[in-house]
Amino acid sequence: MFKYDVCVIGGCGRVGLPLSIAFADKGLKVMIYDLDESRLEKVDNCQMPFGEEGCDDKLKALMNKNLMIAAGPEIIGQCQFVVVTIGTPVEEHLNPRYADMIKFFDGIMKYLVAGQYVILRSTVYPGMSAKINSHLKSKGLNVYISFCPERIAENRALEELASLPQIVSAFDEKCLKAVSGLFRKLTKDIVVLEPIEAELAKLYTNSWRYIQFATANQFFMLADKYGLDYFRIHHAMTYKYPRMQGLPRPGFAAGPCLFKDTMQLAAFSNNSFHLGHTAMLINEGLPNYVVENLKNKVGLADKSVGILGMAFKANSDDERDSLSFKLKKILEIEAGKLYCSDPFVKRDYFVSPEKLVELSDVIIVATPHDVYKSLNIPADKTLVDIWNFYNKQGGMF
Repeated sequence: MFKYDVCVIGGCGRVGLPLSIAFADKGLKVMIYDLDESRLEKVDNCQMPFGEEGCDDKLKALMNKNLMIAAGPEIIGQCQFVVVTIGTPVEEHLNPRYADMIKFFDGIMKYLVAGQYVILRSTVYPGMSAKINSHLKSKGLNVYISFCPERIAENRALEELASLPQIVSAFDEKCLKAVSGLFRKLTKDIVVLEPIEAELAKLYTNSWRYIQFATANQFFMLADKYGLDYFRIHHAMTYKYPRMQGLPRPGFAAGPCLFKDTMQLAAFSNNSFHLGHTAMLINEGLPNYVVENLKNKVGLADKSVGILGMAFKANSDDERDSLSFKLKKILEIEAGKLYCSDPFVKRDYFVSPEKLVELSDVIIVATPHDVYKSLNIPADKTLVDIWNFYNKQGGMF
């Protein structure tokens, strides 16, 4: 009945493209549908539009074989499984924009056909899968809806798609059996939940990580306020002590998922998710804390400040919701001069890390990329290292 096995909508994105490659690598015929022309052109030329371990060679080997670019949305109706990698965004007041998801499905509805399996892959607001299921059925469209959340870490997508258990959910046994069979192409370890349970499992996972980072950052600021070296304390707590191994080091906690998903859970709780709101205030407030400390310690009005690392996480080219850019905005007001550098994120105004060190009085390690380990930072420079990247004694400075 169907010409192709899978169509991944948003298939050139950080969730969609590794999944497309993984399915195609298992012998499935996969169509990529995306509206980003620049990414489509790169993928069509067998070039990854972002860094992802192991994907470059597989993309070259699979492109125009099991993996193909869709010429238009009409291809959606020719695929047995339609994987949607578009999640629920939050608006400026941090509330979920769930109307966007209904609008999206209204836009593709004419291409869907009876008997297809539609898999929601990115984070959605709790109850959204049921709402979409009811909405499509009210329009007379007999497709099967499921929610199977993505849980991969960037740069480890292919590894984790194969090694991590896959959560699957559906509204009937036929759909559950079908989507379980699809993901068993990638991993044998399948965990079955009800759709709203799966939606909450994804939100809980990201919120838990966000709260862990907030705990570490709060501990760090408490110690730093009293002039104590938090990293000595952290080492003492975690050294050969299993019950503290889950405590991360402090640092900028950001990116496109943790903050957004925590706010979705807050909205779901009618704004009674106090842990989530507190975590947001701590994590989002860390750049301000760094700047205020610098103003008190060295003054900034006549200083040149350099930000090392603009991506939201180490060794990544993903700049989405990076707190480095929030730090940049604050320092543009407070500092005499400002320089930025990143080996993976590109901007015309960025300078090399070596040049940044040369020109800056104050150097802030915002994103601890491994390549910065070899930098020679003179002793007369003020180094702000909230990650303890350089393993120096004395706390933040």
